Amino acid sequence: MIYFDHNASTPVRREAREAMTEALAGSGANPSSAHREGQRARAAVERAREQVAALVGASPAGVTFVSCGTEGDHLSVAGIALALETRGRTVAVSSIEHHAVHGAGDLLARLGFHVTHLPVNARGFLDPAALPAAGSDHTLVAVMLANNETGVIQPVAEIAARAHAAGLAVQCDAVQAAGKIPVDFGALGVDALVISAHKLGGPKGIGALILRDGTPCEPLFRGSAHESGRRGGTENLPGIVGFGVAAECAARELAVESARLLALRRRLESGIRAAVPDAVIHGERAPRLPNTVNASFPGARSDRLLMALDARGVCVSAGAACASGAVEPSPVLAAMGVPRELAVCALRLSMGRGTSADDVDRVIAALGESVRGVRGAAAAAGASGA
Repeated sequence: MIYFDHNASTPVRREAREAMTEALAGSGANPSSAHREGQRARAAVERAREQVAALVGASPAGVTFVSCGTEGDHLSVAGIALALETRGRTVAVSSIEHHAVHGAGDLLARLGFHVTHLPVNARGFLDPAALPAAGSDHTLVAVMLANNETGVIQPVAEIAARAHAAGLAVQCDAVQAAGKIPVDFGALGVDALVISAHKLGGPKGIGALILRDGTPCEPLFRGSAHESGRRGGTENLPGIVGFGVAAECAARELAVESARLLALRRRLESGIRAAVPDAVIHGERAPRLPNTVNASFPGARSDRLLMALDARGVCVSAGAACASGAVEPSPVLAAMGVPRELAVCALRLSMGRGTSADDVDRVIAALGESVRGVRGAAAAAGASGA
């Protein structure tokens, strides 16, 4: 199989796997215990906290380990909104956010908050001028750094500066960006940043929320003082250790790997245009992640293309992985104004550390065959009235 679904999840790096195995084979002590074994476990957690912080240029003191990106988004969006409730009960969310951020908004709506959605243009950009004004009852703006479906990178630093000028806190989902492009927490100017281990060669089930010093955030898991009181629950030591090692490796390789993936993305896009001349690449005129291509193939529905490619040994996604079984158009593409008949023919192809030029060429060939096959079957079904 050729795996072109790295935005959904990445294979665990050997270095991270070995570190986790060692952690599992070591002491079973609780990192909160005061005895020697507990403090050895605590030291491993704190070492990983430093490694994760270094990946995004943050202070280790601001890193809170959570179970995944979804939890990090809920904790930051809902937690900050609840902490700022006396200042207002409205939050703004970009229309192209991950389902986890929209889900956090739904939770706040159940609690009596108001949620507004900020539009994007045809390139997938949020216009900083569309941000809520001061005095509008808004307290928080949520905008992702890089979109998980199209790879489009948002002007987060400019958005954060405008939001802060209006007295708003800024939450940023950087799950897809971390490990693929340079991420500088300080330069972005956001108040909260969320990343996830399994998107950058670490294990599933562990992520991190990074908070700027002084940012108020109500804990969602209560009853203990773990993670500096921000998130109750005994830490997932093996997962945290694996996350730390994966983050350190990603930081070390970032410049070279990003350039390599960009060259492969250009090769892939050139090949797609040659094989399927009427293909439409979404967000192609915007800055994007170096590994991601989201393209529509008119007349070839994405669910049928998925099956055709899978039969040819190629793994891709129809939009976000958590919505991969849907035939409905992606909300992200809908927000960008992509017509429904084109949006339902979209595929996301995302590459990673193990992707080679030969893989790209084989995927291009498989795409051409699959599109022709799906279009032919659709035409035959139409001719027969089926």
